[in-house]
Amino acid sequence: MAGEIPDLHAQERTGTGKGAARQARREGRVPGIVFGGDIDPLPISVPFNELLKRLKDGRFKSTLFNLKVDGHDDVRVICRDVQRDVVKDLPTHIDLMRLRRTTKINLFIPVEFVGEDTAPGSRKGGVLTVVRPEIELIVTAGDIPEQIEVDVSGLEIGDTVTISDVTLPKGAKPTIDRDFVIANMQAPSGLASSDDADEDDAEETAADEVPATEQSED
Repeated sequence: MAGEIPDLHAQERTGTGKGAARQARREGRVPGIVFGGDIDPLPISVPFNELLKRLKDGRFKSTLFNLKVDGHDDVRVICRDVQRDVVKDLPTHIDLMRLRRTTKINLFIPVEFVGEDTAPGSRKGGVLTVVRPEIELIVTAGDIPEQIEVDVSGLEIGDTVTISDVTLPKGAKPTIDRDFVIANMQAPSGLASSDDADEDDAEETAADEVPATEQSED
């Protein structure tokens, strides 16, 4: 994972159940649970404002955190679920999973496309169509990439980029075995319409050149 692993501060909850969860929310905190790692689950709560900010920043579920809880050793965790209020769409509960640095997990990693402006296809009016803005990869917990960079500077109109064209981080591999498409350079809509019209004209011309069938004499 690029950069330093960010800290996520939490408090241990003394109670469990709906009553304790409601109390945490009244105190401006979001209840949660930490599970995995062959030890008992740990009920926690995190500051509402801090969690909301991290959610708005994006990539919360694909970020490895260093969880800090008073009275407990720091542990690396990743979010497995964020429950939200169905009306306000605000977080009401989070599930965190403990990880070892060598743990393999499936994550959706954002794709960053570079070189679109200089691509030959773009200069001819082509449009880069993104098929997969994220790619699901099997990655090591200690080396989660922030994004996958895809260079499209050499694309001509009609070219495609598949997963086999992308250099993935060491130890990462796609969850899908086949060579799937990530993006393609499509012709501009005007050119496509013109091509269709040319084909129609060609068909009409060909039809006009076909000699009429002679009628037999009675």
